[in-house]
Amino acid sequence: MSRSESLAAYLRAEAWRRLDRVETLDRGRNARCALALLDAAAYAGSLADDDALIVGLAEAGCFGPHAAGPFEPGASGIEVIRSWESGEPWQLLLAIRAAARNALKRA
Repeated sequence: MSRSESLAAYLRAEAWRRLDRVETLDRGRNARCALALLDAAAYAGSLADDDALIVGLAEAGCFGPHAAGPFEPGASGIEVIRSWESGEPWQLLLAIRAAARNALKRA
């Protein structure tokens, strides 16, 4: 599986997780999050592994220490993904990269 496919699969799984949540009075927040994540998954899946966004995520450690593993954004990246409701897909990928880089600096 390529990096972009791994990222897309992760985002789709998070979208399904949001769709499966039942919260009273969420005012459609889970649905908005799921749609934004599905949009980002489709976008990520269309990127080449040498795209600057994918390379940036790899450099931030989101594909393991040698950039050869599955997509794993770390705790701070997960927080970004799980709170994402709207915005362009590339903005989400940049936000994940920034969160992962900040986590690396603190470690």
